[in-house]
Amino acid sequence: MQDNNERIALTEAVYYILLSLYEPMHGYGIIQNVVGLSNGRVNLAAGTLYGALNTLLERQWIRALPGELNSRKKEYEITDFGKQVINMELLRLQELIENGYRTVGRNG
Repeated sequence: MQDNNERIALTEAVYYILLSLYEPMHGYGIIQNVVGLSNGRVNLAAGTLYGALNTLLERQWIRALPGELNSRKKEYEITDFGKQVINMELLRLQELIENGYRTVGRNG
């Protein structure tokens, strides 16, 4: 397991995948949810999604749920450690925004 104090900058794809998995979801559902969360700006290709899911499983940020017999659809959900990663990313992003506003001002 990684050090909880390690600062990790998530890619947009990983960030939105993790957010999607606060509710159990299969691959196509994740793709659709990411489109919705990003207002259509982020559209994951299947290869990108499944590569990211494998990495997130290895890091234990998500887990695969037991599937129905004879079903090819696999559902995933975020783990408690994955939720910690999201919380650290939110703090990192908040710091970036606050430093940006402090430097350029709220009205640029």
